[in-house]
Amino acid sequence: MPNEPAPATLSDLARRLVRTSFGARATEPMPLAAGAWSQAFELTIDGAEAVLRVGAHGTDFAKDELVAGFARPGLPVPPVLARGVIDTWHYAISARAHGIGFDDLSAADVTLTLPSLLTTLDAIGEIDLSGTAGYGIWTPDGQAPYDSWPDALLAISTETARVPGWRAALADSEIGLGPVEAGLTALAALTPYLPDERDMIHGDLLSHNVLAADGTVTAVLDWGNALYGDSLYDAAWLIYWWPWYPQWRDVDIYAALLAHWRATGPLPTHLRERLHAYLIHIGLDAIAYCTFQRRWDEVRSNADIVAALANSAPGEYVLNPPTIRSS
Repeated sequence: MPNEPAPATLSDLARRLVRTSFGARATEPMPLAAGAWSQAFELTIDGAEAVLRVGAHGTDFAKDELVAGFARPGLPVPPVLARGVIDTWHYAISARAHGIGFDDLSAADVTLTLPSLLTTLDAIGEIDLSGTAGYGIWTPDGQAPYDSWPDALLAISTETARVPGWRAALADSEIGLGPVEAGLTALAALTPYLPDERDMIHGDLLSHNVLAADGTVTAVLDWGNALYGDSLYDAAWLIYWWPWYPQWRDVDIYAALLAHWRATGPLPTHLRERLHAYLIHIGLDAIAYCTFQRRWDEVRSNADIVAALANSAPGEYVLNPPTIRSS
C-alpha cells in the first residue's frame, strides 16, 4: 500500500493527472475534502462540474461505480465517469453532487431531511443482489467472504489489511482488550436472533457521506465499506452515532425510525435484539479503527459504550443513549 502523501504532493499529482488527461478541457483541480482513505478535488471538465478522488484503494472507487448503476429517485449516487491509476495511486472522476453534509445540518434541518434519509435507507436495502454471494464487505466482483451473517459480524475480532496491529496496540494500552472480549461474547449470544437476509448495506453513513439540500438527500457517497447482510445495520449506524452530535440531542432518531417502519410495513422481527447486536458490532469496529489511528480518547468512549451494551438488555441503549464526552 502506498504511503499517504503530503497534501501538496497529492495536489501536484492531481494537477498532473488532469493536465495529462484533459489539457485545456479541464480547470485546475482544487482541494475539496479529505476522508480517511482518499482526497477529493473539484474541477470542471468540458464545462461540467466533476470531482476527482485519489486514494490507495481502487476497490472503493470500483464499488462506487457499481452502485451508481443502481441510482434512481430516492437513491442518488453520482456516476463515476472514469477510473485509473497514476504513480500507483488510484483515482476516480465522478459527476459533482451538491448539498450540505448531513453531519453539518442543524436539528431543524435534520428533522426536515430525516424522511428522505429513511427512504434512502429503504432504497439501499432494496438494491438487487442477483449474481452476488456471501456476507460481509464485498469486492467489486460481487463476492463477500463469509457464509453467514453471524460469521461476518463475529469476524470483527480479526485484523484486516486496512486496520492492522490494533489488537496488540489495544492490549498494550490502559484500556486493554476487556471491552472487546465482552462485546464479542454479547454479540455471539445475540446471533440466534439474526436473520438470513442478505441486503445491501452502506456501512458508513454520516462522516459526510450523505449530502442533503432543502430537506432531500442529494447524494450518497463512498461505498468502500458497503457489505451484504441485514439492512437494519444502517439504521443501527444512525442510532449508534447520533449521540456524538450534540446539536441533534432533541431529535429522537429511534422514534423516527419506528414511525417510518410502522408506516411502511410491520416492525422488523426481533428488532431490539438485532439492533443491539449491530450496535455492539459498530462499537467494536470503531474501537479497532480508532486504535489503529491512535485516537485514544475515541477508543475510550467507544470502549465504554461497548462495555455498557455488553451489560445491558436489548433496547436499553436506544431508549437511553449515552452522553458522549467531548474530546
